Amino acid sequence: MPHASCGLVHHLVPDLSTTLSLSNAAGFDFIVVPLSHPRYRLPPPGHEASATGAPICRSYAFTRSDMLLKSTDWSSLVVGSLPRDLQMESMSTGVRRESEERLQRELNYAAHLGLSAILVELKRPENTNLARALYSFILKSSGSGPQVWVRAPIIAPKAECTPEERGDSTSSWDWWNNLRTSANFAKKLGLVLELDSQLVSTITDEIVLKRWLGEPIKAIVLNTSSFLTNKKGYPVLPKALQTIVRQFIPSDVQVLIEGRNRGHDMSLYQSYMDHLWQQTDSGDPLRQFAKGYEDFLQSPLQPLMDNLESGTYEVFEQDPVKYTEYQRAMFEAIKDKIPEDEKATKTITLMVLGAGRGPLVRAALKAALAAERKIRVFAVEKNPNAIVTLLTQKEEDWGDQVEVVSSDMRQWHPEEHDKADIIVSELLGSFGDNELSPECLYNAQHLFKSNAVSIPTSYTSWVGPLQSSKLYNEVRGTMDVDKISGSNFETPYVVHLQNKTELAPPQPLFTFVHPLHGNIDNNRYEIKSFDITMDAVLHGFGGYFECVLYKDVMISINPPTHSKGMFSWFPIFFPLRTPVRLTKGQTLDLNFWRFNNGKHVWYEWCITKPVAQPVLNPNGRSYTIGL
Repeated sequence: MPHASCGLVHHLVPDLSTTLSLSNAAGFDFIVVPLSHPRYRLPPPGHEASATGAPICRSYAFTRSDMLLKSTDWSSLVVGSLPRDLQMESMSTGVRRESEERLQRELNYAAHLGLSAILVELKRPENTNLARALYSFILKSSGSGPQVWVRAPIIAPKAECTPEERGDSTSSWDWWNNLRTSANFAKKLGLVLELDSQLVSTITDEIVLKRWLGEPIKAIVLNTSSFLTNKKGYPVLPKALQTIVRQFIPSDVQVLIEGRNRGHDMSLYQSYMDHLWQQTDSGDPLRQFAKGYEDFLQSPLQPLMDNLESGTYEVFEQDPVKYTEYQRAMFEAIKDKIPEDEKATKTITLMVLGAGRGPLVRAALKAALAAERKIRVFAVEKNPNAIVTLLTQKEEDWGDQVEVVSSDMRQWHPEEHDKADIIVSELLGSFGDNELSPECLYNAQHLFKSNAVSIPTSYTSWVGPLQSSKLYNEVRGTMDVDKISGSNFETPYVVHLQNKTELAPPQPLFTFVHPLHGNIDNNRYEIKSFDITMDAVLHGFGGYFECVLYKDVMISINPPTHSKGMFSWFPIFFPLRTPVRLTKGQTLDLNFWRFNNGKHVWYEWCITKPVAQPVLNPNGRSYTIGL
């Protein structure tokens, strides 16, 4: 059963062990507590030493001992919160330095305790000095230090806004964006979003919420004052707030419950969050299949250069949608090729190019049986390991109805009478043409009869701008010492996009049609202009495809037309080396190329508006697809 990971926020903790025990008994997974007493202050300047200059010996510590809990409990059950009254941006040197010293002392102690995270609150527009201090701490602690959770309201209270920001519901996002930009998009910097019911009720533009969905959100904060009491006497969230919370569930966020119990046992708040998590739709095959792969970067397949393994075939064959749609397309094509009055006498030839372990062959035989038509099938496959499986099925199931051909489709030349009436292939990649379907099928057109049809008939790549700090950091962390510097930003990645915001609707890019006669050129160049719908940061572009299998039968991973339940393809991500700050109403121009030099195929891309950046992957120096 899905479980909501919940933490209970405490602002004053007289007895840490008791507080932790009671919180765990109420079902909470961890607690959020101040690292020091809220009223603790450093001695004023000039009072750190006695009149003789000797150090002052204190009889008390600035916080509780680390021996109160086991180290494993500190690291797994406690998140430390930093003082809320820090004035890191004060123009008074004394006040600012005191805040810096307090912050540094507590950060160091959090690292000493081995905490998994520390929480700091944003309450004003200017946070550059705070960003500098946090970034310095992250760099010094390297991989061993705690994560830094930055708490920000979903909409900034008007009292905290500058005169220019009042009435602008995006201002708290600007606070966060300025801080994380100053901290160089540090991977250990996460966001905790405060969902106050009163502030949420003022949201009139869904773009405000969409932008937050593209941020590295670690947790959401819900105050008990935001809950209502239902007819049975249990705490529940208002419908509007429920809707917003549900949108964060796929991002695997945690929940922080804050505030007094308001007449309810605190365990009821945690139980309610579990209930919300369990209500989310878990019946989507794509979500079930992709569990654990969210925002995980993978190298695109190169099936022409590499033979696929059995496990890869097996995964693709489990798709509940793709082969159903292929079978439907073949059913229609077979019926069109053999009219009703000829079905008793006419037999057509259907070739499966790239047959793998035979799922399309099986679908073709089922389609012919349903259509009550006769077909001969050629299963053409270059992978000698898959040929073993095909020959076994021919011997045990298919018999003479299927001929297995062990050859590269581009190099096989059958007799004239064996040429195909229908060609079927599943050579598409996440970007449509990125697994070289055009190069394969155009160079196999000698297999087609003059009036042959291809399934698929056509496919189009689509591309759209994305904000995703998580993906940017994932790409930044994939440096390959064997390649040139920056090659990680010149490589596309297959990824199940989750923690992202679409900054404009995707647009069609390159289209390939089969069969195609006359001069064939697989090189392409397009410029796409996007109207930006919100203030945001551009980290790269998502790539998708739409495919017409036959007539009105299509499959798609383009978000607006995605074939529900289909999981054979995740989108592809084209990163930018340098994130770009965008403002609502700007025009973003993307230049995109596809090149084929006879040995390799590669993509190049760059933006030219609102700022110009260098072309990425020139001459395929970092990434190519081998022919």
